[in-house]
Amino acid sequence: MKVKVAKTAGFCFGVKRAVDKVYELIDEGRQPIYTLGPIIHNEAVVKDLEEKEVRVIEEKDLDSLTGGTVIIRSHGVGKKIYERIRNCGLEYVDVTCPYVLKIHRTVERESEKGAHIVIVGDAGHPEVQGIVGWCCGDYTVLQTRQEAEDFVPPKGRNICVVSQTTFNYNKFKELVEILAEKRYDNNVLEFLNIVNTICNATEERQKEAASIAEEADTMLVIGGRHSSNTQKLYEICKKECGNTYYIQSPVDLDSEMFHHSSYVGITAGASTPKKIIEEVQQHVRVKF
Repeated sequence: MKVKVAKTAGFCFGVKRAVDKVYELIDEGRQPIYTLGPIIHNEAVVKDLEEKEVRVIEEKDLDSLTGGTVIIRSHGVGKKIYERIRNCGLEYVDVTCPYVLKIHRTVERESEKGAHIVIVGDAGHPEVQGIVGWCCGDYTVLQTRQEAEDFVPPKGRNICVVSQTTFNYNKFKELVEILAEKRYDNNVLEFLNIVNTICNATEERQKEAASIAEEADTMLVIGGRHSSNTQKLYEICKKECGNTYYIQSPVDLDSEMFHHSSYVGITAGASTPKKIIEEVQQHVRVKF
């Protein structure tokens, strides 16, 4: 049975940088260490860090801390969170992904100029919540075609459109086309500034996954259940290969997945450690 692992599977630059920094601080003996939310959406990594006494906290916990180092994860946070951490007398290490920081600067700058900000992404995702925290004025978050069609631009205002870095590239293009059409509806829009802020690594990962899934008999997508980018990978692969499965580790594998399969494709989200990908690949080769 042929098994092909996507070259782009696993940790992206931003996630690797964040995780490496936490382990670096542990090795330095820096204690106590807190991560503002799980450092990545991967249960195995978070559990390992917990065993090394790295505690996951939420914003509401900041006021109760009396010392220590807070790590701002790759998803980033809003402007006021930095002020809150400093006001609590805490140190912080910022490992926000540079691509996310670019979005923060963009929405801050454009909203200060008076533009209405449109964020294409999941309103409940921490990255989007962080982007919202840098908007100086009004904003709108859009995730679906229906939401884009229902969106009524503020009359006479410039619109600046950005995207969650891990959003599905094809869906982003679809929503942008809908927004662009509104320019011709009664001249509502003064100016539409579209900034494609989807990470190049995300776009490449999605394209490669789709290409492999198109040829595979069985497609495995590895990642944490709460990983937004892994969920999008699963949706993309499922569209190309009906026999696509979302798994977290080799434990989730079942022989039924490979019934009549001669070609198995494997990809993984940006929060999936290389070790887990290798374990899944080895398990498929040996067991099935």
